[in-house]
Amino acid sequence: MAIGTAAGWSNLATTVTAIVLAFFFGYSLTSWPLIRSGLPLRSVVPIALGADTISIAVMEAVDNAFIIAVPGALDAGLGDVLFWASIGGGFALAFGPAFAVNRYLIRRGKGHALVHH
Repeated sequence: MAIGTAAGWSNLATTVTAIVLAFFFGYSLTSWPLIRSGLPLRSVVPIALGADTISIAVMEAVDNAFIIAVPGALDAGLGDVLFWASIGGGFALAFGPAFAVNRYLIRRGKGHALVHH
């Protein structure tokens, strides 16, 4: 959100960029240790996709829905408390559902359980 806001992008471009970066960094944080451990990329990709896709999607859906719902948050600048408070509030609100999804998946041998398999 900060990149698009600082660059003066539209709300749609800012939100899409934030979502794309969330998936990129989420997959990267799972993939890097696996690659460093010697797993080939063709093995790492399905593990990262299986481990993170649902939880990142839930996190982003809740987080961005909250930011969109807060009046004025999308129009706030980087120096506005509303900008940072809406991002923090969205993260805080999204943590619970994302945690629950991860826990559900791990109990069933999916999600991050795939990484440790």
